[in-house]
Amino acid sequence: MADRGRYVIHLPVLAVDLAGAVRLARVMARWAGVLSCADPGETTVSAEDEQGVRRRVFCDLRLPGGRRCLLRADHDGPCARRPAR
Repeated sequence: MADRGRYVIHLPVLAVDLAGAVRLARVMARWAGVLSCADPGETTVSAEDEQGVRRRVFCDLRLPGGRRCLLRADHDGPCARRPAR
């Protein structure tokens, strides 16, 4: 296997429904976001028996400065790094 310089880690975690999977994915992605090598904006979830059909967890649009929007994939309003309080 040739070294291409970038690799993606796929870490299966089971949840009982899509809403639970999305919540868990958001928490895990935000936690992993403290690592410089993590890209939480690319987080997706899929059904166990349909792993090729992935649903985005975050909006993922690029913000000024190159960072990604970390609001829900279907959010209303302007993109941001975190929800308004």
